[in-house]
Amino acid sequence: MGLSPVKRLVLENIWMLNKPVKPMEVAGEVGLGFPTVMMHIVGLAKMGYVKAVEKGYYAITEKGREALGLPTINEGKARQILEYVPADKAFYFYVDIGKPLGVYAVSLGDFCEKIQKIDIGSIEFHLNRGDFEAWFAGLGDVELAKKTALIRERKMSGEELRRKLYQIVKGRCEELAKIRQQ
Repeated sequence: MGLSPVKRLVLENIWMLNKPVKPMEVAGEVGLGFPTVMMHIVGLAKMGYVKAVEKGYYAITEKGREALGLPTINEGKARQILEYVPADKAFYFYVDIGKPLGVYAVSLGDFCEKIQKIDIGSIEFHLNRGDFEAWFAGLGDVELAKKTALIRERKMSGEELRRKLYQIVKGRCEELAKIRQQ
């Protein structure tokens, strides 16, 4: 049984939030009413894509992650994604074409630190071009690239964009660090 567009949207948002969530929180994220979201979460639970982790809270399952096309990350892959890259593979920040800032990131952790302080215009420039997605994919992190694409689709800007990007990158770094240490 395939996912309807609305079920996929609900599932993607549960995944994006990266923690057990209440249906009301998902409803706020997707812009739908609580009854509609709850109905879809119940359907996703019956399909095995989400599960109740405690009263009123739901989380994505491995089967749900597979339905979204997300690869399984093992210890070696987590280590590869988090390691430092040579200068020619670093992420160089620009504010526009031909206007470098002279700032670059040599690892996912370094990137996370730099986006807290970098000119917001640079973040908007790179996000809208798909540069972050391409770099994350180049590091081997398809999941982070997909999350970044979803942020781009939401047309965020300014400090809201910075906060959301920082949140997903920092959360991903922490998640990968746990996997790496297993």
